[in-house]
Amino acid sequence: MARVRIHGGNPLHGDVTVSGSKNASLPLLAAALLIEGQSIIENVPRIDDIDAMIHMLRSLGAKCEFIDSSALSIDAADIKSLSAPYDLVRKMRGSFYVAGALLGRFGEAEVPLPGGCVIGSRPVDFHLNGFKALGAVVQERHGVMRAQAEKLTGAHIYMDSRYRSVGATVNVMLAATLADGVTVIENASREPEVLCCQQFLEDAGADIRGIGTDILVIRGVEKLDGQRFRSIPDRMEAGTFLMATGAARGDVTVHSVEPRHMTTVLEVLRAAGLQVDVDTDSVRVRSEGRPRAFEVTTAPYPGFPTDLQPNASVLGAVAVGTTVIEETIFDARFNYVDELNRMGSDIQLKDSVAIIRGVPKLYGAPVEATDIRAGSALVIAGLAADGYTEISGAEFLARGYENLEGKLQGLGAVIESARNAEDDKARNAWNR
Repeated sequence: MARVRIHGGNPLHGDVTVSGSKNASLPLLAAALLIEGQSIIENVPRIDDIDAMIHMLRSLGAKCEFIDSSALSIDAADIKSLSAPYDLVRKMRGSFYVAGALLGRFGEAEVPLPGGCVIGSRPVDFHLNGFKALGAVVQERHGVMRAQAEKLTGAHIYMDSRYRSVGATVNVMLAATLADGVTVIENASREPEVLCCQQFLEDAGADIRGIGTDILVIRGVEKLDGQRFRSIPDRMEAGTFLMATGAARGDVTVHSVEPRHMTTVLEVLRAAGLQVDVDTDSVRVRSEGRPRAFEVTTAPYPGFPTDLQPNASVLGAVAVGTTVIEETIFDARFNYVDELNRMGSDIQLKDSVAIIRGVPKLYGAPVEATDIRAGSALVIAGLAADGYTEISGAEFLARGYENLEGKLQGLGAVIESARNAEDDKARNAWNR
């Protein structure tokens, strides 16, 4: 199990550049399977989840290689298999996107039911119901989804209004792009990552109306053409650096961001008393003292993203006053709370609501990350805490953040992978 050690109490200062979006790049890689030729996707982050997806595409017969540090070439002209390997799908939920792409292009897909972070129930029923509506025969046996259709046919599909599922919207959209006739998806997800995939498909020749809205009208086309396309910046990574600065204090400018994708997040930072300055593609945040208490309710875009809810809890943990955070998306998203309380926070849970009474200080402790975003929250807590924090389960961070350790070091943080730390130094740290 990977570990990270942090010596907290050092304010963050300087400039940092975010990588391409994990949650946008994964659908783009799957969408490239619809194209009988080469696509080049730029601004792809070098993280473990992307590596897993590349292995997935290669296992199906696609040729994938990075042609520079963040531009990925995908040639899906010669797909040899329509069955996704279990050991790859179980690693992350985003790999299930290949189901819609394979079904849309070949009329057949065999994909194990997905794994990924344990943050609550995330059923694939919405995906499968969409495939069925398009005319596919879908079976689930022994943990594997098999879908088949001689030819998919356009349909009117209504996504469950309680969830507005990102994954189901993408998967049904991929399947419908080459289908016969017109598909209408109501209550579609409006997340920027979904919009990015829609724009990729449109640039490749798809006929999609209502891009960026909750009603998509997709008229099936015969084929898509290869292209060069740039993925969007990772708004979750940007939010992580901004909230880390708020909790640990300092003055940081985050570059290569899309501020319009982060309107609600920036509003919360301002409500917490941080000074936020927005430029065309950068955000500067300054924090000199303890933040103020605030209230947050997670919601589908343009609401506050559930992926940044754990980070917001750390900000609230060191704030003056009582912060209230309600989680409406994932029922187990608060699985990090016990670890924060080990560091001295005062967080009480009541159903889907966290009541956070701010404390003057957090204190370093050994803690464990259980998913990507819980891991980033514990990193922020470690940066803000007095003393040393050791985070086990740090392999989750590599799934979602490119060079998080190096980027934080560039801002003045004292952080290192445990495998690079001297054992005696670590032992001495816990005795301080």
